[in-house]
Amino acid sequence: MMFLTVYLVAAMLSACSDDIEMRYPPKYVLPELPVVEGIHKDTKAPLYWSIYEYAYEQEKAGVSGNDMDFTEAQWDEVIDWVATNLKPYGYDMVCTDGFISMQAKDASGYMTHYGSMALTDLVAKCKARGLRLGVYDNPLWIHGPLDTKVEGTDCTFGQLLYNGSTKVTNPNVQDQWFSWVVSEQKGAQEYIDGFFRHYKELGVEFIRMDFLSWYEDGKDRGAGTVGRGYGREAYARALAYIAQAAKKYGIFTSLVMPHLFNDAEVEAQYGNMVRVVADTGDGGWRHTSAHDKGKSYASWPNCMNQFDGFLYWSHISGRDKVILDGDFLRLNKYKTDAERQTAVSLQLMAGGPVAVADQPSTIGNNLKFYTNSELLQLRQDGFVGKPLNDKLGEKGNEIWYGTMSNGDYVVGLFNRSDSDTSVSVDFAQLGISGSLKVRDLWLHVDEGTASSLSVTLPAHGCKIVKLSK
Repeated sequence: MMFLTVYLVAAMLSACSDDIEMRYPPKYVLPELPVVEGIHKDTKAPLYWSIYEYAYEQEKAGVSGNDMDFTEAQWDEVIDWVATNLKPYGYDMVCTDGFISMQAKDASGYMTHYGSMALTDLVAKCKARGLRLGVYDNPLWIHGPLDTKVEGTDCTFGQLLYNGSTKVTNPNVQDQWFSWVVSEQKGAQEYIDGFFRHYKELGVEFIRMDFLSWYEDGKDRGAGTVGRGYGREAYARALAYIAQAAKKYGIFTSLVMPHLFNDAEVEAQYGNMVRVVADTGDGGWRHTSAHDKGKSYASWPNCMNQFDGFLYWSHISGRDKVILDGDFLRLNKYKTDAERQTAVSLQLMAGGPVAVADQPSTIGNNLKFYTNSELLQLRQDGFVGKPLNDKLGEKGNEIWYGTMSNGDYVVGLFNRSDSDTSVSVDFAQLGISGSLKVRDLWLHVDEGTASSLSVTLPAHGCKIVKLSK
């Protein structure tokens, strides 16, 4: 449905003339918007499985739109696999994505079917195995008939659309793919509230909402100008409505493809989690570290690889703050076990989610990298680490550290280079005094006491240790 391959290729080929480093767009003063209290309180990054890899590979093979589906038998296989192999380690959700058709088949006008599967049936299948269903959808998209009434108003879905009376960024451009709700239209707030009420009643508590940059200004670096763009104020107001409704119904919001203008002031305030890196695509080390390494851009996507994205935006994350999302992992696409350890470790050191996109048929013998109980304790604890230096391309940004809620420290040493590299750090550099007990979280061994670490890391490898008094 989404034809994201076109976008990904365009993004890879786009010019780098707008390359910047740690610099943000000009300040834009927004009108006063509502404060939504407590949306980040005690939130933790999700652990889950996504259909992304399957759908992405189907699209690459030329299957798209209504021709693409994920059958009931396929869902049964995945749900059983996740419940058996991943749920014991904290992965408690499976999630839909784009590509496959999203249909509204009841009077509500909101999405009820993902391809051939009714969401009610998927929720029931997940619940029977102790899992939750997450849904890829956007409360600013209209799926149902335009004459559907917005509950509690005298407005129809059609009256939520652009009608020429509001100012847009690109007035001579038609929106591609989506029918957008204009947040300034009468009934928009009620429509968004109804969206979250609909999903809460279904039993869905996680929504992954995409293409936000297209709503704000109708652009992204890869695809160019793709729509009208409803402006900074309309975008901020929409996210405020979304945050209010999501908090009201207890639904976790994942914001995808945002420009993050003005140091992510809107997204960090109104979203539980925000994407800080380009799409996973073919995955592998390119996605984790190599793609446009050391570069950042002024609009979506700000960074092309996970490592740079987590570095670039590390200053906005932390306990009880917005969660940084590095997108999906496809461990079957990495060449070495060292790369696989780094890919999982980076997500957890940065306080991000681990979203498994490998399928039962592609995972091979790589499941063990997703199920490292000692490393997954970081997520359970709500740990969010920081780099020693958050500047792209500078020394120190491959050393990450942070504090567990019990006072233990966790330190991660990474090697992004293509050859073996010696890495050293004195704990005093990290504000840690004295000698502490050292435990390697990948080797699962105690390594005595120390006041520093010095290790030779393999190419693309890492060492993650816990320091205890």
